[in-house]
Amino acid sequence: MSNTLALIPLTGLPLVEPGDDIAAMLLAAAARCAGGLLDGDLLVVAQKIVSKAENRYVDLDTVVPSSRARELAGPADKDPRLIEVILSESREVMRQRPGALIVEHRLGYVHANAGVDRSNVADPNKVLLLPLDPDASARQLRERARRDAGRNISVIINDSAGRAWRNGIIGFAIGCAGFRPVVNRIGAPDLFGRKLEITEIAVADELAAAASFVMGQADEAIPAVLVRGAKLEPSEEGMAALLRARERDLFRQ
Repeated sequence: MSNTLALIPLTGLPLVEPGDDIAAMLLAAAARCAGGLLDGDLLVVAQKIVSKAENRYVDLDTVVPSSRARELAGPADKDPRLIEVILSESREVMRQRPGALIVEHRLGYVHANAGVDRSNVADPNKVLLLPLDPDASARQLRERARRDAGRNISVIINDSAGRAWRNGIIGFAIGCAGFRPVVNRIGAPDLFGRKLEITEIAVADELAAAASFVMGQADEAIPAVLVRGAKLEPSEEGMAALLRARERDLFRQ
């Protein structure tokens, strides 16, 4: 864990288009805004620019809604074509209300509308999906930092979502590379020598949320944040370590 963190916004990135080399963009921004990368740095990158570079767009004019999509469109108050795209990214529809479908995403986490989004997408007929494999996207950015800048860094791809118990959205990790995303503190002593019994720290989500606060959610145009000072445990684990098994999830039993 860390006593002091610096969160450095990487500003001045251009609008990302399909096929763009976002690794080169991010390395240039790190050089401009933070004097370059250092070993041990963490790069938190907004899902949206990764998805745009990977051309994860869907044109709604090309979508033919299924009967299931048409059935859900009324209660969810959404375009049936959009519902069809959400279903294509989902394993299971868990809840619905006007404005949202709560689903188990194909990657395993519970998310509103499967992360399918229109915000900050220029074409009103298009929606943007999450990256196909966010862990792989994170590993690729990490490898480019090693190859092109000679630095050993960690990477988080973050998104934002609501939570079961509280109002408001918060940043969370959908992909990561280079560090242990969940740190098990079970058995460690507290201040009075008692052993912790259930404490596991979602390090990736805590750092994703901190970076999200710097990024903003609207027109701030800060799609990446460099985190300096995080003392992370090296690991090749991905975001799956953050997912609670269904049999241990009281909300899905």
